[in-house]
Amino acid sequence: QVQLVESGGGLVQAGGSLRLSCVVSGSIVSINDMGWYRQAPGKQRDLVARITRGGTTNYQASVKDRFTISRDNAKNMVYLQMNTLKPEDTAVYYCTANVLLSVLFGGTWREAWGQGTQVTVSP
Repeated sequence: QVQLVESGGGLVQAGGSLRLSCVVSGSIVSINDMGWYRQAPGKQRDLVARITRGGTTNYQASVKDRFTISRDNAKNMVYLQMNTLKPEDTAVYYCTANVLLSVLFGGTWREAWGQGTQVTVSP
């Protein structure tokens, strides 16, 4: 029905940068909000940043001045530029999108998730 595939994770030293990308594909008619969440070992999954179709953004307070979320509506992609990374940013990062499925799959809105990409920041 819908697939989200993340890329761009990896290992980086503290103070470094990474750029995550996520592409949405499948039997979709439209995409509303898109976002990034993260989950560290033993912790709950938390919002990192979200962006509306019109470009309005909101961020978790701890990343607001370091991370930037953006999207390309023509390509069904969302990005997360992460600068000045800290060891506490280490987590699996998940892409999410609020998508309208085609009528073949019910014609309803649903929140879809990617499989996640590991980001590890060494001290």
